[in-house]
Amino acid sequence: MVDSLFERVFDGYAYSYPHKHSYRALPPQSLASLWSAEQKDSLFLYVHLPFCEMRCGFCNLFTIANPKQDMVDVYLDTLAAEADMVNEVVGPAGFGQLAIGGGTPTFLTVPQLEKLFGIIRKLGCDPATIPASVEMSPATISREKLALLKEQGVDRVSMGVQSFVERELKAMGRPQKNQAVYAALELIQSFDFPVLNIDLIYGAYGQTLASWLHSVQEVIRLGIGEVFMYPLYVRPLTGINKLDQPVEDQRWPYYQAAKQLLLSAGYQQVSMRLFRKATSGKMGPVRSYVCQEDGMIGLGAGARSYTKQVHYSSEYAVGRQHIRSIIEKYIDHRDFGTIDYGIVLEPEEQERRYVIKSVLHGSGLDLSRFRTLYGKAAMAAYPLLQKLVGHQLAALEGSVLRLTSTGIDYSDAIGPALYSEPIRERINGFALQ
Repeated sequence: MVDSLFERVFDGYAYSYPHKHSYRALPPQSLASLWSAEQKDSLFLYVHLPFCEMRCGFCNLFTIANPKQDMVDVYLDTLAAEADMVNEVVGPAGFGQLAIGGGTPTFLTVPQLEKLFGIIRKLGCDPATIPASVEMSPATISREKLALLKEQGVDRVSMGVQSFVERELKAMGRPQKNQAVYAALELIQSFDFPVLNIDLIYGAYGQTLASWLHSVQEVIRLGIGEVFMYPLYVRPLTGINKLDQPVEDQRWPYYQAAKQLLLSAGYQQVSMRLFRKATSGKMGPVRSYVCQEDGMIGLGAGARSYTKQVHYSSEYAVGRQHIRSIIEKYIDHRDFGTIDYGIVLEPEEQERRYVIKSVLHGSGLDLSRFRTLYGKAAMAAYPLLQKLVGHQLAALEGSVLRLTSTGIDYSDAIGPALYSEPIRERINGFALQ
């Protein structure tokens, strides 16, 4: 049986490797030396705004609710200083993709958003020439903000809806009214962004199969081009974790039912979480950014940056007091020419990262490319890959190993199963605050 390969189907979301809980204090290293030998023609630029209008009960992101506007203003000043330093010691760099996340970037006022895009453009990143995405919430958007995003060239907007059933939202610690959600979606759609994404969550307290599928059917009815469906993971220090709600785990049948509903409605499955309408507008034009190989520059407290050998960031926390102290440290720091927190990837971890990112990506693992980069056969080096083929969770298409439809269903088990033991130990030893 497939299940015999894994202890749990829902083990964890492996969107990055190594996980941020593996990061620790590092000996200070200059940013210039860190990036000197890196390929920098198609980087991912991520900008983090750690501010929201409310803290959702399921959220373990690096963000605080309702900061004073003077904190946001000072944060943007600091972000500008950090961008100047990055431009000086890392540049010139080319960017192949941009994401502005948080938090909720549209918590910012229109003048603050204008300043933010000025910082991004000064860094040499033009949102109008690459895929550019911005996160938002129903309570923080306005016609003026959307007009600004459109003017700046943003081609993907993403909004956390989570559920179209208000009692489920309340149980998830997100007191959001459907009236506000529908009004926000109507306003967004009037601007005709190429891609509109909304997020949904399944597995919440009090959720039934019928109520869950109602939310999925609303996505279809409203003509939403993209939907991310997230299984609920109850994380330490989050609001719903403190409630200790008794939930029968129905995530697997709920996921399967929603998958079939979306496929029958003409959506294509891109990953376990992402479904996209076949007729949805495309982000672009796209440079040759490749998540397995190209680096990432993260700006802001809570943002991560990736070179081949070192992943680095500010420290991470979930509790409001600790997040605030990290933001204040970031604001007071003002010297962004060195890094001192993250993880150094040994060669084996670099190749393992390539395998994990490739297998879980729609493009699959190019075995020939892997051999060229690392001088070995991936199927022999990672026996689980052969087991995936044997259990029909993956298939070979020429030199590419790609997950089957069933294999995609097991992504939250496959990713963690490929973690190395040293990384597991670091994750388990992380002291969350």
